[in-house]
Amino acid sequence: VATTKDEAKKHRYRQKISEYMTRAEDIKKHIEKEKQDGKYHKQIRIEENATGFGYEKLFQEYLSEIVSEVWVEDPYIRHVHQLYNFLRFCELLVKGPCKVKTIHLLTSYDEGSGRSQQISGLEEIQQSLRNYGVTLNIAFSSSIHDREIRFNNGWMIKIGRGLDYFKKPQGRFSIGYCDFDLRPCHETTVDVFHTKHTKKM
Repeated sequence: VATTKDEAKKHRYRQKISEYMTRAEDIKKHIEKEKQDGKYHKQIRIEENATGFGYEKLFQEYLSEIVSEVWVEDPYIRHVHQLYNFLRFCELLVKGPCKVKTIHLLTSYDEGSGRSQQISGLEEIQQSLRNYGVTLNIAFSSSIHDREIRFNNGWMIKIGRGLDYFKKPQGRFSIGYCDFDLRPCHETTVDVFHTKHTKKM
């Protein structure tokens, strides 16, 4: 508009801008209404070998400053790489902008010889979080199947493969080993919902 001298064009541009702004507001109101009604649903499809889906990419927009409590249900926080996945997720929560004070983890015991390693790893994460003023409550269930993450601002994220949707890196010194945005993924689906009241474990 500023660079156009033609008044008719200026008028058309202003009309279009007004239409787009109104449409954006309408969409915003629609999403807000769906959130209030508990009907909001967004689905993200992660294709096989896709990259660019680190935890920040998936979760950051839902971690508003009012988030203080998080529930994680995932039966597969057992093996070393899965413990690291959970640790990486906890690091995201510690960094903010949310002010998380409590994390509830519900998982299942390792059925093989790795149970002691699983427990000691989780206890180490628990102690480390305590140093940042965050309490980690750990519970185990033999019947858990669902994988979901809930925040106390009403957002709930269900990932088909839980936090373990990254492929094994090609080597310890290969690109994507440290930065999960560069790590190829297994195919999975992410469903995002908003509910007024998140249930507690």
